[in-house]
Amino acid sequence: MLTVNRQEIYRYLGYGMQEPDAEVRRAVEDCLTFLIPQLETREVHRAFSLQFTGRNTLDIGGLVIQSSALAKNLDGCSEVCMMAATVGFAPDRLSARAAAAGKVSRSLMYLAAGTALIEAWCDQVSGLIREEFAGQGLYPRPRFSPGYGDFALEYQQDLMQMLRVQKTIGVTLTESLLMMPSKSVTALIGLSVQDEQCTVSGCEVCAKAASCSYRRF
Repeated sequence: MLTVNRQEIYRYLGYGMQEPDAEVRRAVEDCLTFLIPQLETREVHRAFSLQFTGRNTLDIGGLVIQSSALAKNLDGCSEVCMMAATVGFAPDRLSARAAAAGKVSRSLMYLAAGTALIEAWCDQVSGLIREEFAGQGLYPRPRFSPGYGDFALEYQQDLMQMLRVQKTIGVTLTESLLMMPSKSVTALIGLSVQDEQCTVSGCEVCAKAASCSYRRF
């Protein structure tokens, strides 16, 4: 079972690092009681070769990516593990039902909880990847997703094709590059021979964090 950080849910609801009042906390717990048993956690990951072919230009298993942010993240890595993960349609389904019933705040809570839960699931998957590649003398960097910094969201399509995400875990991509189920993630994890014990992720590695209303700091 996933362990979700309640403070992350409150942050996605717009409370920042503050804790909401008791009524909101109870409502969040009620949402989690309905949501967690309905989750369908799935993931797929695969390692690819990595080459730096020019200034801020990377070749990952034949996929050429131009991104200074990603190049910085993967500096010193010899391979890259590509991953995709989802918690299924439950957050979207319950949110839609609540909205249809006029329960707007409850609808937002399901979405906020879903976001925190997919992050928790990605953390678990990252842990599995660490264990898997440690036996090969390779250690993971923080995961880095399309949309972070100048790593264009358009690369989402390539990652999903390379991992055959629709077939393996049932996630599709809309024309506007949104994943369905919405609480799904694709990411790249650099693999290095040096174990830096680096745990920063999310806001800490995203160049947009300073202007984001949902940042952790």
